[in-house]
Amino acid sequence: IHTLKAYKKDIEDFITFLKNKSTEISYLTVDYAVARSWIVDLSEKGYTNRTINRKVTSIKKYYSFLVHIGEVNLNPLSAHKSLKTDMKIHPPFSVKEMEELIEGIHVVDFKSARARLIIEVLYSTGMRRAELISLKIQDINFETQQIKVKGKGGKYRIVPMLTSLNNTLKQYIAFRSELPVIEDKQFLLLTERGKKTYGTLLYRVVTAALTEVSSKLKRSPHMLRHTFATHLLNEGAD
Repeated sequence: IHTLKAYKKDIEDFITFLKNKSTEISYLTVDYAVARSWIVDLSEKGYTNRTINRKVTSIKKYYSFLVHIGEVNLNPLSAHKSLKTDMKIHPPFSVKEMEELIEGIHVVDFKSARARLIIEVLYSTGMRRAELISLKIQDINFETQQIKVKGKGGKYRIVPMLTSLNNTLKQYIAFRSELPVIEDKQFLLLTERGKKTYGTLLYRVVTAALTEVSSKLKRSPHMLRHTFATHLLNEGAD
């Protein structure tokens, strides 16, 4: 979903650039010189090479599609080479940091129960943020301790659940059942108003909790997925 939104905005921004540049230029008649002037414009506006490369990819894919359906004969960016970028390396959180993070969340009400659940699910299952937001109660099997996760492309996978997570889930559900109103009953994670939770709320919960135990710059739900994978590798997983 986020990729679709980003690609769509990149294409719309590119077409807006063409309209502002000249009324004689159509997106169907763009050549590399014009496309390159757009790239230069992005650079002058302060976009990083990494971001520019992503935007160029959006437009290049768009023109590949237009060539495929016969709208244009040539892709104006087919010969364009990506701009050089520095490799970003974000170190994962240590086992100690994760232990302090989880144990540091004292469950006393719905919000604290939800915060602890979010952290534990992301770290112990490697689930993506969007996958957790869309997770339904019916996808959790407490007896077999497994979770059915709907991933990218609508594909499902079965994820094992630790006993500690099983207990945290039951604790959260108990607080959840006490909410005055529950509108989106099928979804596991809810707001205090009983509605399905959303990306920015989950992001805030994670970053606030991580800030308490770590000074690392990158503090996001995806970093917990990265940490999950790293700790598995360190313990001998392939």
